[in-house]
Amino acid sequence: MEGTVLCAANHAPLTPISFLERTALVYPDRPAVVAAGHAAAPRTWRETRDRCLRLAAALAGLGIARRDVVAVFAQNIPAFCELHFGIPMAGAVICALNSRLDAAMASVLLQHSEAKVVFVDAALLGVAREALRLISQQAAGAGASSRVPTVVLINEVLDEPPPSTTDRYYYEYEALLGSSNPEEFLIRWPVDENEPIALNYTSGTTSRPKGVVYTHRGAYLNTLASVLLNDMTALPVYLWTVPMFHCNGWCLVWGVAEQGGTNVCLRKVTSAAIFAAVAAHGVTHMGGAPTVLSMVVNATAEERRPLSLKPSGRPVTVMTGGAPPPPQVLFRMEELGFLVIHSYGLTETYGPATVCTWRPEWDGLPAAERAAIKSRQGLHHLGLEVDVKDPATMTSVPADGRTMGEVMFRGNTVMSGYYKDAAATAEAMSGGWLRSGDLAVRHAGDGYVKILDRSKDIIISGGENISTIEVEAALFAHPAVAEAAVVGRPDEYWGETPCAFVTLKEGKDAEGVGAEELMAFCRARLPRYMAPRTVVFVAELPKTATGKVQKFALREQAKAMGSISSSSSRSKNPGGSGTRSKL
Repeated sequence: MEGTVLCAANHAPLTPISFLERTALVYPDRPAVVAAGHAAAPRTWRETRDRCLRLAAALAGLGIARRDVVAVFAQNIPAFCELHFGIPMAGAVICALNSRLDAAMASVLLQHSEAKVVFVDAALLGVAREALRLISQQAAGAGASSRVPTVVLINEVLDEPPPSTTDRYYYEYEALLGSSNPEEFLIRWPVDENEPIALNYTSGTTSRPKGVVYTHRGAYLNTLASVLLNDMTALPVYLWTVPMFHCNGWCLVWGVAEQGGTNVCLRKVTSAAIFAAVAAHGVTHMGGAPTVLSMVVNATAEERRPLSLKPSGRPVTVMTGGAPPPPQVLFRMEELGFLVIHSYGLTETYGPATVCTWRPEWDGLPAAERAAIKSRQGLHHLGLEVDVKDPATMTSVPADGRTMGEVMFRGNTVMSGYYKDAAATAEAMSGGWLRSGDLAVRHAGDGYVKILDRSKDIIISGGENISTIEVEAALFAHPAVAEAAVVGRPDEYWGETPCAFVTLKEGKDAEGVGAEELMAFCRARLPRYMAPRTVVFVAELPKTATGKVQKFALREQAKAMGSISSSSSRSKNPGGSGTRSKL
């Protein structure tokens, strides 16, 4: 309108760096970072801001320029929190690598990202060394000059003595911070809020990695949204059971700073460590995939600690996501005194994108119904919008709880694209929406989204679509089942039928439970064609570092078991087979 201007007085690029700057002023002496299970004193926000500035100055001294990529290969340690601010303060892009990568994949991602510097947790040095050796070897074999990133070794909160290294090319984290001069360094604020702040790798292959690019603007907005949907008020105490490498800890590395909270860093996530940290530090919030929830509900009596209510009178708030949680697990968490918030998102949406917002009128429902509602993915948060569409026609499916479509997103917290892969970016965003690959329905009345399966995980048996998530939920309801994952097994007559991989609770065994008991249990709760025809008892399910079950590995094992014979499939006796595996 006439008389208006856009200038420095009324516009500044949005960036999470501003959260640290404010909190260091408002809460300078409040604890910012502490390592669970270690005696080291917590660092305050004043100290943290000073260390982040020193880190940024040190990176500039190493020649890091704007938009250079700086990688981090670490578990959830205090330095990881600092790196989420120090790297962007240097104008660089943080690339947080999965701490469970093997050397081969780590070398591929370091090369693809063109990381100039890599910060390595000393606990992961063995893998990092091999990855760097592979980079040197491949560069030499191609006749090119070796471009191995500069290594900075982090020796902190180690469970074992730090590894000995005489490699003169390695910097040491604390020494690097101590040698920098922050007084001569000015924070490199983004000139444009759409400049990149993070590069996060999602599922891909060694031949085609998928690096998701985040912007300062998107990270800022998703941080605000994540804080709101976590119901995170001022001064939270956040327990790091979510890997910080995963969507930058669902953007809550920045969110805890925004609210002046305390980061409780947990290097190894176990049920005992979770309960101990909650009791010792007064944890108010935590998060994790459903596997973390299962870990909590299956904790032994010796591992559990009393959960004291927060000053607000509310229990520990747990955000879960990464895979749809079984209603039975949600019900048990509620019994233990945890408040579970179910969210859903993708690496491509900066992590959380929807939340199953609770309505007061649901408080009076029976516990089983409350848990079933909480297992829904809900509706979008404030940074974007979600819809369930027919992927071919791009029309929205009716909210009838039956018509299935693909979950799609658009808005301010959708990625900029896949690094160096314009074709994949165009494919993912064709039609003006980000395509998730997840199949879902919308419930009548509230319109809440309920994911039924990944498009690649759905089982098609005799022309019927079988949601593996629904079958898994039925299995979880059995009192002896700790974890379950369902995939399709080849079947001569039906094409494929459900094959369940099951881990049992401590004190239970396959001899006492039996495959037939579990199959009969499911047949009593599901349409007959959905019940597993095969049950495989395993000691542990294969998982990613973020707790997602690696179904591709289970599909391969089911395929290797061979096809169920036509005569067996057509028999009126619906019984299947049961095996035990060392998987």
